[in-house]
Amino acid sequence: MLAFAPGARVVIRDEEWLIRRVDPSTDGGWLLTCDGVSELVRGRDALFLTELEDQIEVLDPAETRLVADDSPTYTASLLYLESMRRRSVANDERIHLGHRGVMNLVPYQLDPALQALRQPRSRILIADAVGLGKTLEAGVLATELIQRGRGKRILVVTQKAMLTQFQKEWWSRFSIPLVRLDSVGLARVRNRIPANHNPFNHFDRSIISIDTLKSNLEYRNYLENAWWDIIVIDECHNVAARAGESGLSRRARLARLLATRSDTLVLLSATPHDGSARSFASLMSLLDPTAISDPDHYTPEDFRSKGLVIRRFKKDIRDQVSADFQERETTCLREKASALEEAAYRALLEVRFTQGGQHKAGRQQELQRIGMQKALFSSPKAALESTQRRIALLRGKDSPSDDERTEVMGLDELRLALQALVDDPSAKSFSRYQKLLELLRSATFGWAKDDANDRLVIFSERIETLNWLKERLTADLQLKPKQLEVLHGGMADTEQQALVERFGRLDDPLRVLVCSDVASEGLNLHYFCHRLVHFDLPWSLMTFQQRNGRVDRYGQKHRPHIVYLFTEAVTEKIRGDLRILEILEQKDEQANFNLGDPSAFLNVYDPDKEVEKVSDYMAGGMTPEQVEAALDQSAAAKGSDDGANEGDYLLELFGGGDAAAEAAAQPTGNSLNHIEEPATLFDSEYHYAKAALTQLNQGQTLCQWTSLDAERLVSLTAPRDLQERLRQLPREVQADNDYYALTADTQRMADAIEAARQARAEEETWPKLHYLWPQHPIVEWLGDRVLTHFGRHCAPLLQSVHLQPGEQAFVLMGLVPNRKGQPLLVEWQVAHRKVDAAGQGEFTLQPFDAFAARAGLKAGKLPNRGQLAEGAPLQQAMQGALPKAVTAMRSHMVAKQAAFSAGLNERLRTTLAELERLQGRQVEQLTLDLERQLETVKRGRFEHRKQQINRVFDDYRQWVHDTLTTEPQPWIQVLAAVTSAGA
Repeated sequence: MLAFAPGARVVIRDEEWLIRRVDPSTDGGWLLTCDGVSELVRGRDALFLTELEDQIEVLDPAETRLVADDSPTYTASLLYLESMRRRSVANDERIHLGHRGVMNLVPYQLDPALQALRQPRSRILIADAVGLGKTLEAGVLATELIQRGRGKRILVVTQKAMLTQFQKEWWSRFSIPLVRLDSVGLARVRNRIPANHNPFNHFDRSIISIDTLKSNLEYRNYLENAWWDIIVIDECHNVAARAGESGLSRRARLARLLATRSDTLVLLSATPHDGSARSFASLMSLLDPTAISDPDHYTPEDFRSKGLVIRRFKKDIRDQVSADFQERETTCLREKASALEEAAYRALLEVRFTQGGQHKAGRQQELQRIGMQKALFSSPKAALESTQRRIALLRGKDSPSDDERTEVMGLDELRLALQALVDDPSAKSFSRYQKLLELLRSATFGWAKDDANDRLVIFSERIETLNWLKERLTADLQLKPKQLEVLHGGMADTEQQALVERFGRLDDPLRVLVCSDVASEGLNLHYFCHRLVHFDLPWSLMTFQQRNGRVDRYGQKHRPHIVYLFTEAVTEKIRGDLRILEILEQKDEQANFNLGDPSAFLNVYDPDKEVEKVSDYMAGGMTPEQVEAALDQSAAAKGSDDGANEGDYLLELFGGGDAAAEAAAQPTGNSLNHIEEPATLFDSEYHYAKAALTQLNQGQTLCQWTSLDAERLVSLTAPRDLQERLRQLPREVQADNDYYALTADTQRMADAIEAARQARAEEETWPKLHYLWPQHPIVEWLGDRVLTHFGRHCAPLLQSVHLQPGEQAFVLMGLVPNRKGQPLLVEWQVAHRKVDAAGQGEFTLQPFDAFAARAGLKAGKLPNRGQLAEGAPLQQAMQGALPKAVTAMRSHMVAKQAAFSAGLNERLRTTLAELERLQGRQVEQLTLDLERQLETVKRGRFEHRKQQINRVFDDYRQWVHDTLTTEPQPWIQVLAAVTSAGA
């Protein structure tokens, strides 16, 4: 039987502690996370291993000493009750706090949390389309898990350019502090901890880039020896297995390791697979290795019931976000190629490319041309760089073949044609650039380079093009220093983060951001920007979607304006290939308004593979009309059942429509109906914090503090014990002078976030104002402090003028945990009775909220007449009645536990039976996979792999047992006693 539960008071080493968290330890006992209650340890926290302690005394609720509360209007008692209420959130399927984050709440944002909370353990792929707010959705889920005691340690893994953005979003909107372990952050941590210490154990909550983890082998050992409650992998398609690869990439192996280091795993991606069954199965196996037996052949039926994935497109939630999503405006501008450009096109077509020293006409020759053509379609500068590299490679050979000499001659002609374009002093011959200049200068487009509220993003694939654009645009638009910057993947993580932050600050001079596709994943570029120009067209529909999502996303205040620049060539072959790129743009627009997922047209679900497929179209000599017909046929085939394409059901799952909604197991109905907020004893969060600070500073000064009612603002100077807690926060939010200001006004907080984003100095880009709500560390500290007010094993005694004479009531909490120490069932009940002349009467129970309303338990509403005293008859009568009240509560909770446990046992039985079936399928599939191998080899591999399968299922069974099995005895705590004023 579990002897310890969160919220219990225990005596360890002759001091009283409040158990905040219970975790199983590897020695067979429990790890108790405790806050000090008695005088010597008050304000301290400690960890205790039950197997190492000589004696841990769990205080008997029936022996709780009732202590008169002498605070005005019983503020100390109400603070105690309110703080206990906040710590007793059951592991149910409701939303309790996440909806109160600093955001414009829309129902669909709660769906991932609701879906994950329905699972035995919360593991989910949030695969919403670009711009729908996956970071916020993950923050809601993390908040709910933190409230349930399942989110103390958190690790977020993301792209290096996203570190600061993700970190700020979670802190400013949800008060979840993530210490950034980028190149600078890691060096800072190294200076703070001993050389042999695990940096992941130093901070409970941290964020790191996947590339840092991948490239540094010593972190693998650190990861293997660390455990988290929640792990989030952002842009998780980067860690999926890739179709056609024989082994796992280093990123995929890293993700597989991370999946074993946490109960909760949250994956985020708008492009969750590459069209192959194996790629998507690799993500599902990270979430649940028991779900899919054959990664090459499965259907949504294999994982549908587990709720492992949720996927929505803008069209699916458009009715909810009409005010927050603007319909995009698209402009397609065309310009005829110049004579010099046509000359370059003809020169490219004349080059006789070689492979292995020989020229071979056909597909391979065409693919080489297409590779060079891709650079030319970006810019003459990019094509010139590629041409010069190819010439240098061929001329560097000891004995080039005749065919290679011929290729060099053709490349020299192409180089001269490109050089003429590059050397043009005014770039008049570069038609697409001239069209861009005309656009930016036109009154119709309406962009003003000096308007800080109207910034511009220009995308191009090639770094040579980016650098050329920076030089030319700066001169031609007469831009000042720092008004135009380039962002690309070759920059350091800190440089990328700093540039993105600058673009989001109103007072920064940056007006134009010229980006490679490294900026197309995840970054928020929409704060002062709604204009985006594709200087060159991507050869991937997924890249179209990612690029446009930087400004066409949730929270955009203006109508997004997307501009595409097209070149119209006379040279027939070039004209046809350019037309194919135009068709891709049209399909992206079609998908945006109708289908939902543009990648369904190419049906390979990976940007690089989409580029390959488009290149194949061109190399194969397909006409634009043939390419368009092939794209339409591919999209139409998503509903077919001919089984010819292994991705058909993936298209069905991720293409939208009724089948997709069913397959993704999305919650039905209005998610706002699943919010549950218990009645509070205080008018607001602000009044709770103000009352707590007032109470804690009675008699002695705990800290200097002030409050402003009109702004719902509390400011304080952190005392020493709070300062120690706040060292776990990111350095950027720690106040140098330990002075903190918090507001409960979400609009004021949102304004502070916006103002910080616009700040010029690096240290000011984090909001100085903090969000005053239950999850903030300072509010949690206040709660810990007020819980220790009444001393060891005590509960407050109150009088209420609203109760009938002779009425006695005891506020009691009953808790039923599982074997992991997590509270599954939490009940607040009031045992009350009206005593007769002989002082007798039977206790009955009623819900706490109903009793609190009847008894007037509300801050500032219940007068304290000071008539209760230690040893007085009234106090002795209540003390004598307490054991009977506890007995009544215990009987109630035992019955509740029995009924609750019966439901869990049925769920456990069904789950274990399903695991048995899945395990059999995996062993059966293993037999089929090894059928054609030699008997001796087969036997060895079979036994090895079977042991792996058995280990996975045994671990999962144990986890399910611990999660869905309740402890046989409920745990009960006496919280307060209330008697009538006339008793």
